[in-house]
Amino acid sequence: MPETYKTVAKEAADEFVEKKSRFIGYAMPVTTEAEALAAVAARKKKFWDAKHNVWAYTLRSGGARCSDDGEPQGTAGVPVLDVLQKAGIVDCVVVVTRYFGGVLLGAGGLVRAYSHAASLGVAAATPVLMRPCTVMTVTCDYSRYGGVQGLLASEGQLGETAFGEAVTLTVTLPDERVEATQAALTELSAGQLTLTETDRIYAAWQAEE
Repeated sequence: MPETYKTVAKEAADEFVEKKSRFIGYAMPVTTEAEALAAVAARKKKFWDAKHNVWAYTLRSGGARCSDDGEPQGTAGVPVLDVLQKAGIVDCVVVVTRYFGGVLLGAGGLVRAYSHAASLGVAAATPVLMRPCTVMTVTCDYSRYGGVQGLLASEGQLGETAFGEAVTLTVTLPDERVEATQAALTELSAGQLTLTETDRIYAAWQAEE
């Protein structure tokens, strides 16, 4: 699997007012241009009475687009796109809605306002680092359950646990932690327990500052 990448964890929005203009910054995770444009269309429909719905998106596949939506060229869409690109965030669409308050902000003021609104939206949507991970399972008896659970929880993200005649635990591990986790499990169980791979995925691992 390719290397890690940054995106946002969820759909969210935040807003502020600048010289009587209301700016609503919205961000949403997407994986295709079609999803990004659908999100833009939905925001335009929801805020149909707003003066502008400026947008930008970046995709892990390499695609990136933006629109000033009627603002002076280069004062809105490009600053929004720049927020994503400087943060290294992909697979994300940002829409900044502006309700004009009657006071002109000037080119510099527009750039700052749209950049700030985009940053607010991205922050609200929680930037995360997506890491290539391996989903693994291990089956142990009940006497070892507490120790195994503690070890796996310290190394990765615990998933479902099945309780039957024995206990089967599921854990998602960053690829680079698989060997070390297996070694620790071997030591803990005197070589009796082995992790079994069941899937390869990307998982949100940590929030970015």
